[in-house]
Amino acid sequence: MKFSENWLRQHVKTDASREQLAATLTAIGLEVEELTVLGASLDGVVVARIVECAKHPEADRLQICQVDAGQGGVLQIVCGAPNARPGLIAPLATIGTQVGELTIKAAKLRGVESNGMLCSAKELGIDADASGLLELPADAPVGTPLADYLGLPDAAIELKLTPNRADCFGVRGIAFDVAAALGSRVEPLDATPVPAQSDATLAVELDAGEKVPRFVGRVIDGVDANASTPLWMAERLRRSGVRPISFLVDVTQYVMLELGQPMHAFDKDTLQSPVVVRPARAGEETKLLDGRTVALDDDFLVVSDSTGGRAARAVALGGIMGGHDTRVTDATRNVFLEAAHWIPSAIIGRSRKLGMHTDAGHRFERGVDPELPRIAVEYATKLILDVAGGVPGPVIEAVRDADLPQPRIVGLRRARLARVLGVDVPDAEVERILGALGLGVETTADGWRVTAPTRRFDLEIEEDLIEEIARIHGYNAIPTTLPGGATRIAAPSETVLDETTVRRQLVARDYLEAINYAFVDGTLLATWQAADGGVALANPLSAELGVMRTMLLPGLVAALGRNAARQQSRVRLFEIGKTFAVRDGGGAPLETRRVALVACGDAAAEQWGAQARPVDFHDLKGDLDSLAAASGAMLEYRPSQPAWAHPGRSADVYRDGVRIGWIGELHPRLQKALELDHRVLACELDLAPLQHRALPRGAGLSRYPSVRRDLAFVVPESVSWAALETSVRRAAGPSLRDLRLFDRYVGKGVETGCKSLAMGLILQEESRTLTDREVDAAVAQVIAALRGEHGAEIRS
Repeated sequence: MKFSENWLRQHVKTDASREQLAATLTAIGLEVEELTVLGASLDGVVVARIVECAKHPEADRLQICQVDAGQGGVLQIVCGAPNARPGLIAPLATIGTQVGELTIKAAKLRGVESNGMLCSAKELGIDADASGLLELPADAPVGTPLADYLGLPDAAIELKLTPNRADCFGVRGIAFDVAAALGSRVEPLDATPVPAQSDATLAVELDAGEKVPRFVGRVIDGVDANASTPLWMAERLRRSGVRPISFLVDVTQYVMLELGQPMHAFDKDTLQSPVVVRPARAGEETKLLDGRTVALDDDFLVVSDSTGGRAARAVALGGIMGGHDTRVTDATRNVFLEAAHWIPSAIIGRSRKLGMHTDAGHRFERGVDPELPRIAVEYATKLILDVAGGVPGPVIEAVRDADLPQPRIVGLRRARLARVLGVDVPDAEVERILGALGLGVETTADGWRVTAPTRRFDLEIEEDLIEEIARIHGYNAIPTTLPGGATRIAAPSETVLDETTVRRQLVARDYLEAINYAFVDGTLLATWQAADGGVALANPLSAELGVMRTMLLPGLVAALGRNAARQQSRVRLFEIGKTFAVRDGGGAPLETRRVALVACGDAAAEQWGAQARPVDFHDLKGDLDSLAAASGAMLEYRPSQPAWAHPGRSADVYRDGVRIGWIGELHPRLQKALELDHRVLACELDLAPLQHRALPRGAGLSRYPSVRRDLAFVVPESVSWAALETSVRRAAGPSLRDLRLFDRYVGKGVETGCKSLAMGLILQEESRTLTDREVDAAVAQVIAALRGEHGAEIRS
């Protein structure tokens, strides 16, 4: 929200300096994001009129202007502005005036004497427009100091508002908070009803149910659409970041900024009665003020007239933007003013659905006072009549009383207030603060009964009122104390490996942590063929963040791609976060905490001590096994091929017979779709199974010797070591202490399509020495298991 400091001071009288005002706004939760001082030093700048212009004899782009400066007489000024012309009223910086870092002096420009400088708005520091001289109204009094004429100095203040403070999207709403904080009061608003002078009306009907409980309109005939926007109004709009367009449009913008109620002005002659507020029809199109034609569905609301039949034509997009065909123009003579109350849930997200953002939609999404429409129409009527004339008809109001938000009554207990804040706030101060904020206050035995005005959607429970007291009374007035009383220390479970250790383990393996949005583009998930079960957001931040992620890898691989595109040939990233899926039977989405790793480029950082080679499956598997070892987990790998995986180069990961994730290389087709030039290795697993570990138990070292038996098997090439290892550990029994693969051979003496794997079995008992018979029995069981399950034969 951006506004003029002088405009705010009109609503709340205070002697606070500009710096104190800005500090107060921030202290009460209305953070001042930017403060721009306007016209701070305009001494010596006056309103002047160009009497005549002549071409400079030595420069094509310069003119010699004779300028009437009032009591300063007629001065000769050399000017290069493209809009300099006879009759133009513009600011003149006289000799001796400081303009920015320049001091104006009498000078000769290309041999012609110049006694001052005609100025643009940017040169004077009151606007960013530097395209030409600042053009002032034709009736501006020549010779008047410009600061007096424009109401300067001033400041443009921009607030960073939280979504719950929709009431502060109008200057008057901000004034209530400032008045409460500075011990002042808000000046009454002159919104006296304007009596009707004609019977001109348009019938209005509500067909949108509870979504639009109030619609107020008024016909004003015979307005002068070419009337100039008053200087004071244009300047307030400009200092609020709004460029004046035409008076009838500017009035609606002005009322919105001052009161917080969006409005729209229709050309009444383009409307056919009745005007109907209704849901849009599927496939219905309408042309908006910005010239775009948008296709709607029944999720939108429209204002329609009866051109072509009752409610046949949509003439405005409800709560967002007016229509192009019914807009006011210079030819407009009869106006239909409109102000309505659209409930937030009926507007929220609709603008973003069309890829647009409007001031009206921004306000209605957060909530606008349902009592404002009539006030706004009366206020705008008065402004129009004062400037553009016209004959007003009666105020037209269609209302659904049962659907209008009602003032909330909230109890505030004195003891609860003191307990939460940790300080006793005097009763008189509590009542002053609540009253200054515009709340109704009634004293009760244990505190107060507070009636929140309809503009304060955020006041619902007792804690909301306590927050109001705290921020206005001043957080600096609340002492900082440590919490007292006994606290229970929750010791971390030894059966769970904490996430910090997981992160440290991965960082030690040369990975960097990445943090991505939990929202992703639905088309990205579709590219991965992982869109099934995705949770679509009803109100996404943008179209690119419209779905909750079902996997970590799409976002993590995208981050890898961005790094690779910036000449990072070796990238190793990990992420720990939640994935989301639709829960069977409805309800809240199913959330799963997962860990994912991605790697591309060389296996090791550039060095001289080893030959470079690209990272492969076994490198990533080693990193994952290292992570699993931190919790004592034994992982099993079984071949698999999900849609995003390279055929033959991926596996499902199991722990204790339960699948916990996937590891492998991305499919070349997917890498091409993602525009990745490097081969990418990746894995994604559920985090909880990796964190689970058995309670550590102390045990002595066995005093008895271990026995080693080396075996070499010939197995088909397709049989993985992981499968053989699982079978050996199961068959050998509890005496097996370790299993080591120490040789792999393919060549002479081994049948084509097979491989020889040599392994060492280390057996040991804690309480006795193993006998040869027991060792031979264990070896026989291993041989039988491998022969029966994998077709393995002892190598001769």
